[in-house]
Amino acid sequence: MGKLHYGNQSFDMDDRLLAHLQLIIGIKLRRGENFFMAWKAPASAGEGRRAVWIDNGVPIHMEYSGGRLPKMNMAWAEKLADAANKGGGLMIMADDVPLLPEELD
Repeated sequence: MGKLHYGNQSFDMDDRLLAHLQLIIGIKLRRGENFFMAWKAPASAGEGRRAVWIDNGVPIHMEYSGGRLPKMNMAWAEKLADAANKGGGLMIMADDVPLLPEELD
């Protein structure tokens, strides 16, 4: 389990999810596009919802627990990016999108 550090807060997140978020957040912030990111909190945190405004002015970094880059699912990344481009912002969702053929090896 890795951590997303945003400003003075830290959020526990799976390494694979963090790798996908790093991709999406990096693209959006490089373009100067701020956005909301929201997710359901784990049961251990009360099962509420969380949302943060992702902005270039706030320090952000990812801390991975594993030493290897997780396998990327570009179809899932595209689904996350599409959500980030909508008014409600990036809603973190399950990786239930099939891998693209070139990702199956």
